Amino acid sequence: MSKPLSDHDKRKQISVRGLAGVENVTDLKTNFNRHLHFTLVKDRNVATRRDYYFALANTVRDHLVGRWIRTQQHYYEKDPKRVYYLSLEFYMGRTLQNTMVNLALENACDEAVESNQIYDPEGFLGLDMEELEDIEEDAGLGNGGLGRLAACFLDSMASLGLAAYGYGIRYEFGIFNQKIVNGWQVEEADDWLRYGNPWEKARPEYMRPVHFYGRTEHHPDGVKWVDTQVVLALPYDTPVPGYRNNVVNTMRLWSAKAPCEFNLKDFNVGGYIQAVLDRNLAENISRVLYPNDNFFEGKELRLKQEYFVVAATLQDIIRRFKVSNTEPCLSLFCPQVAIQLNDTHPALAIPELMRVLVDEEKLPWDKAWDITVRTCAYTNHTVLPEALERWPIDLFQNLLPRHLEIIYEINRRHLERVASLFPGDTDRMRRMSLIEEGGIKRVNMAHLCIVGAHAVNGVARIHSDILKATVFKDFYEMDPHKFQNKTNGITPRRWLVMCNPGLAEVIAERIGEDFIRDLDQLKKLLKFVNDEAFIRDVAKVKQENKLKFATHLEEHYKVKINPNSMFDIQVKRIHEYKRQLLNCLHIITFYNRECSHFYSFVTDFMLLLLQAAPGYHTAKMIIRLITAIGEVVNNDPVVGDRLKVIFLENYRVTLAEKAVPAADLSEQISTAGTEASGTGNMKFMLNGALTIGTMDGANVEMAEEAGEDNIFIFGMRVEDVEAMDKKGYNASEYYNRIPELKQAIDQIAGGFFSPKQPDLFKDIVNLLMHHDRFKVFADYEDYIKCQEKVSALYKKPKEWVKKVIYNIAGSGKFSSDRTISQYAREIWGVEPSLEKIAAPDDPK
Repeated sequence: MSKPLSDHDKRKQISVRGLAGVENVTDLKTNFNRHLHFTLVKDRNVATRRDYYFALANTVRDHLVGRWIRTQQHYYEKDPKRVYYLSLEFYMGRTLQNTMVNLALENACDEAVESNQIYDPEGFLGLDMEELEDIEEDAGLGNGGLGRLAACFLDSMASLGLAAYGYGIRYEFGIFNQKIVNGWQVEEADDWLRYGNPWEKARPEYMRPVHFYGRTEHHPDGVKWVDTQVVLALPYDTPVPGYRNNVVNTMRLWSAKAPCEFNLKDFNVGGYIQAVLDRNLAENISRVLYPNDNFFEGKELRLKQEYFVVAATLQDIIRRFKVSNTEPCLSLFCPQVAIQLNDTHPALAIPELMRVLVDEEKLPWDKAWDITVRTCAYTNHTVLPEALERWPIDLFQNLLPRHLEIIYEINRRHLERVASLFPGDTDRMRRMSLIEEGGIKRVNMAHLCIVGAHAVNGVARIHSDILKATVFKDFYEMDPHKFQNKTNGITPRRWLVMCNPGLAEVIAERIGEDFIRDLDQLKKLLKFVNDEAFIRDVAKVKQENKLKFATHLEEHYKVKINPNSMFDIQVKRIHEYKRQLLNCLHIITFYNRECSHFYSFVTDFMLLLLQAAPGYHTAKMIIRLITAIGEVVNNDPVVGDRLKVIFLENYRVTLAEKAVPAADLSEQISTAGTEASGTGNMKFMLNGALTIGTMDGANVEMAEEAGEDNIFIFGMRVEDVEAMDKKGYNASEYYNRIPELKQAIDQIAGGFFSPKQPDLFKDIVNLLMHHDRFKVFADYEDYIKCQEKVSALYKKPKEWVKKVIYNIAGSGKFSSDRTISQYAREIWGVEPSLEKIAAPDDPK
């Protein structure tokens, strides 16, 4: 199998092409060697390839530093309104290549690195840029869509010139490393910091105390929170470069540190040693990312994490505000500060800001509440009941006693307003309360966010409509002006220019390079839908990407696939609502047809890249079912190479950057009304995959933008699901009526895919037959028919590529630049700018 053209060679032809001489290659080479010697203290006889990566990373970082400082100076001089994006997850991936693309450094770095000679037992060799890039650890500080969205937003905020900051936690261990052992998922710690992180800068001078536990004392002059336990929050700053505008914003992540005080009088009795050991208890707060997606786990450590990031961040925000504003009163706070809560995880920002304003700044309640509401805005990411945070009152009382008092007071005033607007409607008051009664009393964090924010948004139009119509219907009826929609987006820098440079170059040749900043420019491709040369070029790029990915699979996973087959890919965190089980039934059905020669499909390659939360039993069983199906299908001599099922372990951003450009078909098959938006669907669309999916999340808007004839839509709509909920869903009805479905279920139940353990998948069969909230069987028949249409079209390559072009041309709406521009204008009250900040003089 011949190796396809390097992505670096392709990227050199895009917009970087005309900028190769901007940076002096000799200077870069000199700085590379300087870092190798003086930063890493190595010479070429002992340096490893990891050392060379660090030398290169530090060389590139040098080009960020001047711009980073100049950007912060610019903000200090101009004093614009600052935007603070609070998120418990930032799924950043790798930084080196993204930075080189955004700073137009890739060509010069490539030349400087490859001209260096390294010692090897066989002699002196040139360095390989792609090899060095592969050494970098993914910053896996997120689980999936929510964290990756936050990363895209930081890129767009910098590229649009917004004075913005991302705040989160510097988890020592990120999303776990997934191994598949005998078909089962096994989790290993993601020690992503074990070799250090060249992109971050510790800022101990901005360390902040965070308080927990204790009690409150009420005095005539106010309330005091006393006898607390203190944990220190140490910030680490990471630069976030905009796209070629010399703007470098900051992501500040907090790390928990124990206070330094020890009681030395206990030294002789061993108390000193124990005190040192007890430091770990405090520092556990930032030790590990909770590996859950769309599932609320009410653990004290998680609540500590949520308050930790909020308390440290608000101290930092107020410190920065006071530096720029000599006025002692905080009356100018909300005109100068916008805080965006990425889901309910940072919801404690609302009572914490109230605590600071009332208890510490001595503002009257009404004034403090007005500032808080006008400052904070809330993004909802889910409608699933199990994902909505509801914290037990007892846990709150123990950990954050003052905040519980504040929440009770917020709720009292809120319910007074509800009662005045809807007199006598006690049931409405119960539904809208921030405190849920009955059984264990809990604080409803979504209700807290809605009441304490001036704007509430969903992340796709259908999702926002569902919030208004069902989940938050009462709140919408009371405050309709608060509710907005902000359809998600992805950054075209990472998700096209960086991961698919061949396609970016083909596009640039036809319409120029402005689409990198303005993705709506892709609409210009519509005039090339019937252009034979363009069709050939798009098809060629896709085939090269498939060949490259097939080579990667063979080299790293020892899996050989036919690059001419259709790459049918489902990339999702495992959850029942995402319906990987529906895909499993589709694979089994096609396998049975292949075995019986009942139907002739195109050669298929089904790729599933998934992870399950460690405690999610059903999700782990789904993974085991997928691997079991693969074991049977991939080794069946009758089927041969016509169908392959591959489960790739340890899916993360870097693997996505390889898989997404290679996909022919993107699976977006959640039950209508359950997926908030999705961003994976947008990445596949932009990179030339066709979508098979339900009318759910952003799929609805994707169908509008590309044309419904150019996307494979199947299954129930939201109203159909609602009607079925009222009528009642009976899985047995479908099982008994559809022979192929019955055959597939009987094979799973009878041990066909687990002959050594016939009952292995009984829980999955029981789930599908009796407890399936997400109605897999109801959409099965239409899904299979839709897959038949996919196969029929794939046999007509030219017609397939035409639909691909329609999809690429319709991707403009799904740029995170558009999303952030809407947040800026309609929620934060700031105006994006495409003007460049003056670049610092490069050191010569």
